[in-house]
Amino acid sequence: MLEFIRQPWPWYISGFAISLIMVMLLYFGKSFGFSSNLRTICTMSGAGKKVKFFDFDWRKEIWNLLFLVGSVIGGFIVSQWLSNPGQLQLSEATISDLSNLGIQFDGGLNPSQLFGKDFATSPKGFLILLIGGALVGFGSRYAGGCTSGHAISGLSNLQVPSLIAVIGFFIGGLVMTYFFFPLIF
Repeated sequence: MLEFIRQPWPWYISGFAISLIMVMLLYFGKSFGFSSNLRTICTMSGAGKKVKFFDFDWRKEIWNLLFLVGSVIGGFIVSQWLSNPGQLQLSEATISDLSNLGIQFDGGLNPSQLFGKDFATSPKGFLILLIGGALVGFGSRYAGGCTSGHAISGLSNLQVPSLIAVIGFFIGGLVMTYFFFPLIF
């Protein structure tokens, strides 16, 4: 059984699981989104006393915090006991595309030359991660949610602003990949 869980699963199993979760959330009148957890945590910490944006009843969002905690615990369990110790299997086309961008595939989930300790502790890497994190934080707040919230929850609720946001995410990703990424690296 453990070997069955460790192997890569087809995309349609994940798609079905996400769809099932979305139907359950719609049934219970909830809206999925991870970035809203930061607002809830700030509110729990007392930020509502200083900033009106954080002044709301965080107890109504406790279910989303439990989802966040469950995701962290699930990720830990998978990384410790259920991960496949072998090299990540990528198609030759993807490896070639990464190579054209100057990224050498080293078999891991995240390329160590972009996410490794040496890169993160270098001045350039630290600055890139700091600016990238600030832009993601600002962008998710400005867009009214993160990519998962808009692409999964917003689109399943047929929200036009989420469709516009998702189109913007894709355009931004393409611009970053083909224009800015070669300039930065």
